[in-house]
Amino acid sequence: MSFKQAAVLAPVSFFLGVLFICFNVDHRILWGSAGLTSEVVADGFQFYATFFNAPPAIKALLHGMIGIGLIGTFSKLHKWDESAVFFDGSTLVAYVFSIALYLTVTIPSLRTIVTPLAEETKEVQVEALSVLCAGNVIIIVCLLAILLLQAGQEYARRQEARELARVEKEQKDAAASVKKDQ
Repeated sequence: MSFKQAAVLAPVSFFLGVLFICFNVDHRILWGSAGLTSEVVADGFQFYATFFNAPPAIKALLHGMIGIGLIGTFSKLHKWDESAVFFDGSTLVAYVFSIALYLTVTIPSLRTIVTPLAEETKEVQVEALSVLCAGNVIIIVCLLAILLLQAGQEYARRQEARELARVEKEQKDAAASVKKDQ
């Protein structure tokens, strides 16, 4: 594994960890067996209020990891071979889509939940909580796709190296047998 690949995998794994923690709340809100009770909603509000009101260092860490992931993905794309075009290009698309979801769904929903405007009712806050949870699940799927794409790229690279070694060995053996015959 190269440094560039680690610069992609580390932020993706970090965000999956954060989102799996959020999934404890998200699962109850989206698919809870008891339905969307006031207790589940209160738990969701409390959890995401704590998340939103985290110290600036935590927010800086999250945003810095986003930057590291982008830099790692762009640096892997710089090579521009077939593997980079397919695997790293698809990784970039999934990563940018995840960032777009974060910017357009997560942040506005958190603001609606934690610091609602005067005209935003409790129903609007509950709807924002549901949308936030659904957005988190979609981001999880995108990040898992990135992990699968990176694993597929490494597998393809190893298979290609193995096949090239086999062909080279066959050519070397054929050349040696030709020299013996002469």
